[in-house]
Amino acid sequence: MNLAAPIYTGPTPGSPEQVTAIIAELRRLYPQAACSLNFSNPLELLIATQLSAQCTDERVNIVTARLFKKYTSVAEFAESSLEELEQDVRSTGFYRNKAKNIRAACQRLIAVYGGDVPQTMQDLLTLPGVARKTANVVLGNAFGIVVGFVVDTHVGRLSRRFGWTTNTDPVKIEQELMLIVPREDWLDLSHLLIFHGRAICDARKPLCEQCTIAHLCPSAFAATPVRSTSGKTIK
Repeated sequence: MNLAAPIYTGPTPGSPEQVTAIIAELRRLYPQAACSLNFSNPLELLIATQLSAQCTDERVNIVTARLFKKYTSVAEFAESSLEELEQDVRSTGFYRNKAKNIRAACQRLIAVYGGDVPQTMQDLLTLPGVARKTANVVLGNAFGIVVGFVVDTHVGRLSRRFGWTTNTDPVKIEQELMLIVPREDWLDLSHLLIFHGRAICDARKPLCEQCTIAHLCPSAFAATPVRSTSGKTIK
């Protein structure tokens, strides 16, 4: 006789009780959680974040280790050969579009902002290749300004699994998270969710049996294999 799949009996998804408990446990699990991109100034973070689209942070860090030695100022990026810049960022994928946006963004930084990376969401969104995710990353990690929630693929996936949203659109997910997560946790929680997504909550094979917040996650009970009384795993 097979055992029925367990039913979620934890706190209501999105409730302060559930959200607070998840944040507390993630903080315990990943006390080192922070931005994974290497940078030494706001410009480098802006460019690294643009390169991170559809690419791992590990690969971006390998590319930028060389890139930031070759181009050491906003002017050098703005005046670069597009063909050469494309080859410099090729391994991050979508390299033609990324190179075009990086060069154009740096040209706008010089023309409009005196060569400095602006410190408002409104201004950052005028830069080629910059949407809310990139702007939130730069504002939060380069300037300590938190006006929104960074939503990448990990954050979106975990938010849906926790029952915090049913949306797939990053902007809509961000709006929902900003309603249920305390503002002081916005920046840290984005890092924590990314770390947990990489370590445990994989897109294809989440390690629910190893997850210490499974009791707070409605999706864990659906994802965890059901075992029969004989101990055999039933998929």
